[in-house]
Amino acid sequence: MLVVEDHVELAESVARVLRREGMAVDLSHDGEDALERTAVTGYDVVVLDRDLPGVHGDDVCRTLVAQATRVLMLTASGTLEDRVDGLSMGADDYLPKPFAYAELIARIRAVARRSRTASPPVLTHGDLRLDPAQRVATRAGMRLPLSPKELAVLEYLLTADGRAVSAEELLERVWDEAADPFTTTVKATINRLRAKLGAPPVIETVPQAGYRI
Repeated sequence: MLVVEDHVELAESVARVLRREGMAVDLSHDGEDALERTAVTGYDVVVLDRDLPGVHGDDVCRTLVAQATRVLMLTASGTLEDRVDGLSMGADDYLPKPFAYAELIARIRAVARRSRTASPPVLTHGDLRLDPAQRVATRAGMRLPLSPKELAVLEYLLTADGRAVSAEELLERVWDEAADPFTTTVKATINRLRAKLGAPPVIETVPQAGYRI
């Protein structure tokens, strides 16, 4: 997802919290940069501050809505009129500052689920089951002790529905722009995930293509 917030410290704090939840987060600090990023990257959700320098958040919101991008708008004003204005522009949700991170996370996940309406509420493969809303994965009825990043990788592979997913795609969609493109973190995470999933193995390595379930 993309967090668009001109207060750098707040933006970085939000990114740290969301990354701990297993989300891939890019940052932008003004409206023009946000529009450039969304023109080339399909984000599941854009968390958008309304009061941006340069291109105003309202104009950014209208452009993103026209592109069918899900938008969670933030603002320093929590009046009813402002909330109505934000939603009338097509924003999917509206959260006034200051906000609790737990509420922000819950609202982001709710908006993200709307952006993937074709996905079932619970992802399954044989005796493997993952509930994206509850962030819980089980196999043969036993809960798996997965980290947020391992859960995110497993969810992405299950959503791919048998398609091979490259390490580069996982790095882009499950990690974010802060990740080193030459890192071995994808391979290491896959190895840990395989160990925790147990036997029989469900993640297959496809030569020259990546990984699939």
